[in-house]
Amino acid sequence: MAATFAPVLSTRALNRATMSRQLLLRRAAVPVKDAVGHLVGLQAQNTRPPYFQLHSRLEGFDPAELSALMESREVVRIVTLRSTIHTHTAEDALTLRPLVQPARDRELNMFRSGLTGVDQDRLSSLARELVEERPRTMKELREELLLHWPDADPRALAVAARCRLPLVQVTPRGLWGRSGQVSLTTAEHWLGTPSQPAASPDGTVLRYLGAFGPASVKDMQMWAGLTRMREVFERLRPRLVTFRDENGVELFDLPDAPRPDPDTPAPPRFLPEFDNVLLGHADRTRVIPPAYKGRNGVGNQTYGTVLADGFLAALWRLDETAETATVTVQALGTLDRATREEITQEAVEMLTVMSSAPAHDTRFGTFVDFGD
Repeated sequence: MAATFAPVLSTRALNRATMSRQLLLRRAAVPVKDAVGHLVGLQAQNTRPPYFQLHSRLEGFDPAELSALMESREVVRIVTLRSTIHTHTAEDALTLRPLVQPARDRELNMFRSGLTGVDQDRLSSLARELVEERPRTMKELREELLLHWPDADPRALAVAARCRLPLVQVTPRGLWGRSGQVSLTTAEHWLGTPSQPAASPDGTVLRYLGAFGPASVKDMQMWAGLTRMREVFERLRPRLVTFRDENGVELFDLPDAPRPDPDTPAPPRFLPEFDNVLLGHADRTRVIPPAYKGRNGVGNQTYGTVLADGFLAALWRLDETAETATVTVQALGTLDRATREEITQEAVEMLTVMSSAPAHDTRFGTFVDFGD
């Protein structure tokens, strides 16, 4: 009943609030590590997107800054929210992973048939010894564990190790301009820090609202990959303000969080595949117009997204050779001349920072292969 009397926020108002929290209305002059923490991590299934996420959000961003933080182990790549790889600060890697462990347990349950007769506590202990002796690939880990349980499903053994242990991808994996296979060790070993208590659900809700609000309980659950968060929101209700969206759904927010005027200008931004802002809500209409639902990805793959006026307006792809970096923009609807010019300028700025090719080109047209 509380939502019935709460003020209504239009989709455009929600868009501007989210754009502001996500540092997408104007680039922020904050340190890279602070931005990673504010955003509660960067979606990082692929290695390059975290760099493009930060370029779209930070003033004067240099990819070498994030690489340096990874090399100094101040940020790491680890499976956390939604059971997907994120780039987190070391502090968040140690505390968010145990918070979302129930999601990893649910994932592991899908492989129970391949783990018949396997003592999972012993498996965890053996796997920890192996990866802390030296970083191991999943193939190496699977083969070693198979020596102890030859009748088990090899894939299930490796998944069990990944689900039960907080495994980080060690460098050079994830460094800008470098490559490396996925090799794993525990977060505690890589960071030289004992295991930490799980982040508090209350504190995590507040951080989520600070980066993604106003939002519903379902939104936060979708973002985190957690369930049964209603009681946490209810416990926090006296500290929060409430609104409702145009469909009557109750939204929670921090009292002093920015909620800009819906007519605040939102400049074009190039977002990489799996950008936080595209995956942070159950109801994504605050960023993705209903007419374009499903247009920015197929299955588990999403494409580069161009925001215009704060909303999904086009897809993009970067093709690079030693001589030329070309951004191809595929509009999903009609773009007026002024918007095309603004998108072109943003593309030029992105290529200047994010590509080492001496020549740059921006094209508007159609393309079929949206891969890296």
